[in-house]
Amino acid sequence: MIYTEQTKKAIKLSFQAHAGQLDRCGLPYVTHPLHLAEQMPDEDCTVAALLHDVVEDTDYSLEDLRRMDFPPRALEAVALLTHDPAEPYMDYVARLKQNPVARTVKLADLRHNSDLTRLDTVTERDLARVEKYAAALRLLEEQ
Repeated sequence: MIYTEQTKKAIKLSFQAHAGQLDRCGLPYVTHPLHLAEQMPDEDCTVAALLHDVVEDTDYSLEDLRRMDFPPRALEAVALLTHDPAEPYMDYVARLKQNPVARTVKLADLRHNSDLTRLDTVTERDLARVEKYAAALRLLEEQ
């Protein structure tokens, strides 16, 4: 993990924003963005990893994050990583591919979300989701 003023602020916000949320196997949801952040190579990627689900899954808006003075490159990535359900999933993935910070975070996100060992029980729905994520990984890994 990279510890800077900005990443520490993002850690605190991630814990606050995801307080009470659980992942699919009942663990505190915040373990997911922390896992991604531990893999990131720089401050912008770390901040984006910590905040990547905040706008999508909590009451915080992108404007709220801007007012908190997070780095612009990190917030640009967060904006791209926030999936609008009206947009087809693969279009969303293709759109964020051109942004190096968003791409780095999404690759880690897809790999972590594809790890079926995190789940107590694997369903057909989980297998279908992993298949969708495998296609997204291929798209992001293409040069």
